[in-house]
Amino acid sequence: MSGERADAARNRRAVLGATERLLAEGGGDHVSLDRVAALAGVGKGTVFRRFGSRAGLLQALLEERSRELREAVVSGPPPLGPGAPARERLHAFLDGLGAIAEGNAVLLAAHEQACAEDKYGDPSYRFWHGHLGVLLAAERPDLDADFLAHALLALFDGALVRHVTTPGDPRRFTRSVQETAAALLGLS
Repeated sequence: MSGERADAARNRRAVLGATERLLAEGGGDHVSLDRVAALAGVGKGTVFRRFGSRAGLLQALLEERSRELREAVVSGPPPLGPGAPARERLHAFLDGLGAIAEGNAVLLAAHEQACAEDKYGDPSYRFWHGHLGVLLAAERPDLDADFLAHALLALFDGALVRHVTTPGDPRRFTRSVQETAAALLGLS
């Protein structure tokens, strides 16, 4: 983060790394501010002041995991970035979002549980929804793009991602979401 003090950046990386490790070891129920602080080697107050709550911590980690995708959507080359037709951008965006989901299913599940009361206010969700809505509206202005964006994002359920992602077919989830989007838009 620009303008961030070196010690604050180091602490942020340590806290997010500790959160990831705890998620990998025991899932979302294994993540608490006390455990994260102890594993990161910082005080609980440091974690609390920076992230506010367990939900804030998981939101920050998800935002970190999706930063590259956000940057590519905003200023990267087509088809993910500006300049490609909406249909191509939608396919590329769902591919990128699917890759994040497939690689972070445990994080998604923990995030969903921790942020359930304010899911639609989450910064990552708002960005994903807004981008999907623009692409869907450009492709099919006759449909309710706002609702369709929510419907597509509802598929990004951590338990569903884990259930359908297997070593033999690691991209099944993403492919299925892309096919669902094409079918909803009448593009198949």
